[in-house]
Amino acid sequence: MRTLIVAAFITLDGVMQAPGGPQEDTSGGFSHGGWLPPYADEVFGQAMQALFSQPFELLLGRRTYDIFAGYWPRVGADSQNRPMADLFNGVAKHVATHHPASVEWHNSHVLGADVVAAVRTLKQQDGAPLLTQGSAELVRQLLAAGLVDELRLLVHPLLLGRGKRLFGDDAQPTAFELVESLASPSGVLITRYVRSGAVRTGSFEIP
Repeated sequence: MRTLIVAAFITLDGVMQAPGGPQEDTSGGFSHGGWLPPYADEVFGQAMQALFSQPFELLLGRRTYDIFAGYWPRVGADSQNRPMADLFNGVAKHVATHHPASVEWHNSHVLGADVVAAVRTLKQQDGAPLLTQGSAELVRQLLAAGLVDELRLLVHPLLLGRGKRLFGDDAQPTAFELVESLASPSGVLITRYVRSGAVRTGSFEIP
């Protein structure tokens, strides 16, 4: 059995749209693209290095896949990003898409028409953990289906008010345990939550 890890850059109000640059995803009139780089300090970089130092396979929505496929294969040999490019170019990439013929990046695999069923099947197989990056719509489907085992959230200290969010109203109620947390000098809260079972409730009412 594999685990499914959702890794996401989010704001305090849960927005995860276009963290990397102004033109990354302007859908819906989003105008705050590129909100992450001002917070990318050394501790942030170490957290990302630790995330990708373990075996994994990528699980991507189509928009994120296209962004990655348009960038990582083109990274030059002398670029400081070359080690990450080699890693992403080599690992298996499972893609949710309605246009399978256009999935050409090396070692890419199209998920079936029923994405949730396809991911459930992948989880039942032996292999490296499945790791999402971006892919807001896909992640919300996985949360609604109760398929997420771990959340790696990097929470940035800002509010954007609008944009694609990590959590939708249809997420399956689930309890998670905080197993790691660290605050970077720039104010990013780096967290790791592991699924711990059903939601428990109680009451402060006096009997």
